[in-house]
Amino acid sequence: MPRDPRQIQLEIDAARESLAATLDQIAYRSSPTRLKAQGRDAVQRFLGTPAGQATVGAVGLLVTLVVVRKVRHRRKDEVQVLGRRMVVVDKGHRTR
Repeated sequence: MPRDPRQIQLEIDAARESLAATLDQIAYRSSPTRLKAQGRDAVQRFLGTPAGQATVGAVGLLVTLVVVRKVRHRRKDEVQVLGRRMVVVDKGHRTR
């Protein structure tokens, strides 16, 4: 028994609306603006916790130690004192 064309059209329209709703949900869930805001909120919530604050403190301390070490190391590379004469070292080449 053949199907009624109106019934077929109604089924097509229902499927089209369902597909449109699904695509709208996908677009909403994958929106870069929404994802960015969601990530920002998650980071702010984490940083408000004691674990987050400890993490920030540890990273800050580590960065400070690395910077201080590099500054101290750079000074040793740039200026070397040989006896009573100061010799400036430029990339491994000595100049007087």
